[in-house]
Amino acid sequence: MITRRNIRVKIMQTLYSLEAQENQKTADALRILQKHFDQSRQLLIYLIYFLTELARYAETDSLRRSSKHLPTEHDKNVNTKLAGNQLLWKMLEQESYQKMAKKDKPELNDHADMVRKLYMELKETGDYKSYISENTRDKKPEKEILEYIFNDFMLANESFESHLEEIFPNWGDDAEMMQKLVSGYLNKTGAFNFEEIVSPDKASFARELLTAALEKKEVTMELIRPKLKNWDAERIATLDMIFMQMGVCEFLFFETIPPKVTINEYIDLAKEYSTPLSGQFVNGILDNIHKDLVAANRMHKVNFKAS
Repeated sequence: MITRRNIRVKIMQTLYSLEAQENQKTADALRILQKHFDQSRQLLIYLIYFLTELARYAETDSLRRSSKHLPTEHDKNVNTKLAGNQLLWKMLEQESYQKMAKKDKPELNDHADMVRKLYMELKETGDYKSYISENTRDKKPEKEILEYIFNDFMLANESFESHLEEIFPNWGDDAEMMQKLVSGYLNKTGAFNFEEIVSPDKASFARELLTAALEKKEVTMELIRPKLKNWDAERIATLDMIFMQMGVCEFLFFETIPPKVTINEYIDLAKEYSTPLSGQFVNGILDNIHKDLVAANRMHKVNFKAS
């Protein structure tokens, strides 16, 4: 499922998109955040859909070649083992996948040429040839070939990555998460729920952190502003300010998250999403605020709604 780090990124994106608005309404922010989660689900559904279409193309290729005007003996005997992969059909028959695929309609994306192109490349690989050479349906090789196709073939293919970038603007942010989600799904197909890629506890965390960042903005800024005396406020990256506000919210209102975890998370996010010096800057400010809160005996985390 989606991790807290992924959630923090999507909250950051939500807050950044609201930055230019004078009246930042919590309801609007929550709708934007939900849209980000929906986009992640749509991307996940498409990756599963594309994987299944690629595997099933073995049968399409067989029919295409056998229907030639003068098919060769090889055309008449194309190996279609991959299209009958047992794990593949468990995926296709899973209820939550079917329901979300019906809702998200991944088939509407222009994918046919890409599926054919990748299949033609796939069938020349050693792993594919080794798979079809074995006349068995053991669970392990059935799973391993799909893992190979997804992790080592699809995601390693520059054309496929460009294809994803054209369709899904969130691919760059979600790529690592998607690899983990699909790999986890292939290992425990039946336990995966596509209707709930954000678990209830993480969904609650997301709503509360976003709401706190908006409704307690002035509270967090009262702690941040004194630390900016030696900095030109106009030159501080907008994302750095957002990360610091989110970090202070976690200090004050999220009792299950250790301050050290909070600081490390926002250092990493600042390094990845903001400027080259942002990690060091965010680290210094959050660390100083944390020390002040401890010294003033103010690290009594309470739910922001009760503060």
